[in-house]
Order: sequence, then C-alpha cells, then structure tokens
Amino acid sequence: MGIVGSLTPEQLQAFDTQGFLVIDSFSSPEEIDGMRNRMDQLLDEFDCSSVSVFSSKNQKRLTDDTFYESAEKISFFFEEKAFDDDGNLKQPKQLSINKVGHALHEIDPVFAKFCRSEKISSFLLSLGYKRPAIIQSMYIFKQPGIGGEVVPHQDNSFLYTDPPSCTGLWLALEDANIVNGCLWAIPGSHKNGLVRRFIRDEEGVHFDHPSPAYDHKDFVSLEVKAGSLVVIHGDLIHQSFENQSPKSRHALSLHVVDTEGCKWAPDNWIRRKVEPEPLYIP
Repeated sequence: MGIVGSLTPEQLQAFDTQGFLVIDSFSSPEEIDGMRNRMDQLLDEFDCSSVSVFSSKNQKRLTDDTFYESAEKISFFFEEKAFDDDGNLKQPKQLSINKVGHALHEIDPVFAKFCRSEKISSFLLSLGYKRPAIIQSMYIFKQPGIGGEVVPHQDNSFLYTDPPSCTGLWLALEDANIVNGCLWAIPGSHKNGLVRRFIRDEEGVHFDHPSPAYDHKDFVSLEVKAGSLVVIHGDLIHQSFENQSPKSRHALSLHVVDTEGCKWAPDNWIRRKVEPEPLYIP
C-alpha cells in the first residue's frame, strides 16, 4: 500500500487560511533525544578553527565558500555575538553555534531517518506534493543570551521554484516561547504573494528588492512544546527575535520543494552538483 495523506480537512483548511499549521506531539521524546544527542556528537567532533558566521540581516557581507558549499555538506555557522574584539570565542563552541546545515537530511543517518520518515511524506502528500524533496535542513540553536534575530522573511525568497512550491517544516526540539525566541507570523500573509527574492549572481548574494516595513502588531506568536511541528507556507511572513533568556531554543528546520511540475530557479543561492533525492516517487 502506498503512502496516504495524513492531514484532516480541518487542518488543511486552517493551513490555507492562516498560512501555518501547528501539529502537536509530531515527534516522540525518543526521536528528539536521538537528534539532540547526535548533534552533541557532531559538535564535539567539530574543529572550530575554521569559522563561518551566519546573519539574516547581512548575509551578503558574511557569505563565503563555507556558506555556498554547505548545500551538500554539514557545515557549522557561529552566532555574530559569539566572538570578542580579538576574534576569540567568548564561551565554549557548544554555546556559540547559530546553526548547522544544510544537508543533515542527506548525510547524517540519525537526521535522515527522521527526515525521510513516512509521517513526513504523508502530510506532504496531503498538501498536494507530487515528488517532494528536502532542499535544505538546519539544526538551529538559538543560544541563550546571544541567539540572533531572524528578520521577517518568506521561505520562497530563498528557495524559489517556478511555480513556487517551498514549504517550511519547523520542529521544536525544546519548548519555544516568547522569552527564548519562538516563531512569529502574520496570519494570512501568504495570500499576498512573494515580496522579494534572494538572488545569487556574479556579485554574490543579495535581495532583488528592499524589505517592506512590517507592523509588529500584525504578528502572532507561535509558542509550542518540544515535539511540535510548525508547517509554514512558502509565502508566509514570519520571524523570530533574539533569545535574551538563559535557556536555548533548539529546532530542526527543513525546507521542501516539489521536483515534479516545478522548475528550480538557477539564480537561487543553492546550486547543487547532484539532484536532491525525492522523499517518494508515486
């Protein structure tokens, strides 16, 4: 028997109306512990003498070969505030990393097992995907006190297909709340279409249009418990603030595109040498 869609009509209606959907208890405590423990191992093995920094505010200035090559590798990116004036880490590397990406789902067996599970594929089928593929995966730490802001954005800006097909899957590996930097979104904003694109050309990477101004009162907080999955429409305006609390906010973020009937834009920042393997083929 083939994979069948798992979302209810009510869930699909809510996703169509809001542009996001929260699925409580999507992952078991055992799955969460497995991924967190595996990331601890990866961090222990990581040689931090080669440093790359991630910023959602000024990625053009900070972009380097590590960023480009991370599309098909497991790469480590530090928080902007992790270093002192002399360029030394202020605290251990485990408390200084912003994220690890962008091919955990392909390279690491622990993360691949979750990402390629039938429960992921089944709700993508519900959303109308014909031949879905995970195009990037990120383990995001949102470190205590220094976890950086992610400014308002749309996922289709960065991972564009024609027609647009990106969906974000954000799995809380720890409780996420207003204090430690949970997601915020503008309900229904996905219905207004794509505002701008993140382009890679001979000059590097840049947006093709400036960011619009957003009113904070239009956003709603998405506070969730560990194990909850937030499904995010590719055109939904969403963000997260700095983590100024003493508690981290670990999450696994996946982005999926359709590889049937949708063409990957050649000026996306991700330029793979090998085509992504679809999660399932009908």
